[in-house]
Amino acid sequence: MKQRISIVVMVDAVGALSDRTLHNGNLSLVDDSSAGSRHQGTPDLITAVAPGQVVQWTPIHVDVQTPVEIQAIEFLSGTTGQAAPPHPAESSTVPAPGAVPGARVDATGSNGFENHDLLVWEGVVPYDMTPGVPYRYRLSLRLHEGPNSVLHIDSPALLRV
Repeated sequence: MKQRISIVVMVDAVGALSDRTLHNGNLSLVDDSSAGSRHQGTPDLITAVAPGQVVQWTPIHVDVQTPVEIQAIEFLSGTTGQAAPPHPAESSTVPAPGAVPGARVDATGSNGFENHDLLVWEGVVPYDMTPGVPYRYRLSLRLHEGPNSVLHIDSPALLRV
């Protein structure tokens, strides 16, 4: 099994800002998990993961004039959309803002790292995730600047196989 799962967050920023939504074809999530992820290329991606794997999210904007960055990744409890209490990180070497169910993180802190002008988020999948239960997360994206520049979706998830 791979040690790292990459999730590419492709955003049509102009379309998303015009529509004020990440739906309608404005967001495409794709991962490289070999364990059978579902809904590739949609905002409803369910990424198959295993405990101890590092999950990395990288935003890519399809419009070269409008920057996109991950504002926050917040894991939700069940399907109710309520934030779960914080969960301790499983790794001391990798900051775990992204892949820890229950973690709530903010891009204004030091939770991401710069990689060729992209704010990349990563975290370690904890060993106590319940197998077969999707851990939904809110993906908040900042598209350019302004009062309406942050959009989010609650549909992607990690699934322990």
